[in-house]
Amino acid sequence: MPINITGDWSNVGAILGAVSAIGTAATGLVDSTKVYNGGISNAGFSFIEGVLRPYAAALGLVNATDPLATLRANWLNGVPKDDQKAKVKALIHLGLTTKTAASLAQAAPGVDAAKLQALAVKLDAGEALVEDEVTTLGRFDAIVDAQLDQGFERADQVYRNSAKALAGVFAVALALLGVWAVEGSAVDAKDFALAAVAGAISIPLSPVVKDLTSALGSAVSAMKALRG
Repeated sequence: MPINITGDWSNVGAILGAVSAIGTAATGLVDSTKVYNGGISNAGFSFIEGVLRPYAAALGLVNATDPLATLRANWLNGVPKDDQKAKVKALIHLGLTTKTAASLAQAAPGVDAAKLQALAVKLDAGEALVEDEVTTLGRFDAIVDAQLDQGFERADQVYRNSAKALAGVFAVALALLGVWAVEGSAVDAKDFALAAVAGAISIPLSPVVKDLTSALGSAVSAMKALRG
């Protein structure tokens, strides 16, 4: 039996509420995947790995077995990006030694390897840096910052898009299950098509449905008042 949707504007609020509920439930299911080894939170981290792989020698001084373990934990836990990038830079600075200077110079094109090596010697010895060495460190930091911005922004983009796509899949599935549960054996192709549309629009619509419902409610009240 096809679902009947009338042109009565008084039903619009209920329809929007139902669509919003589907979107909220789907978003909750996406979050629930994080229980399984991070789930959807793993999306995008490969871009961070790619940017930081050349710095593995420095990061490995903190955790030789898994140099990116701390960074992965911060990413999965949703630590603010600026804080994550600051921690990465701190770990790279910590790992800047006479043994890692050469590989770090290769990871940061434009930094003179000999100057970075001399800088690492002074850092190991705890000596004050001269102006040229401060400039070298500043150049190194600027290159690292640019690389981190690239990696984290791409990672964040992939994570957000993946989460929305997965939420959309869950929303459509919930809508289809819902219409089947209500209609049972009487459900037909049009019902499923309508449910699929409701699920598809629920994710982009759910954040603004409260405002839409209020606006539509005010519009309906105004129209009724005009009609007397």
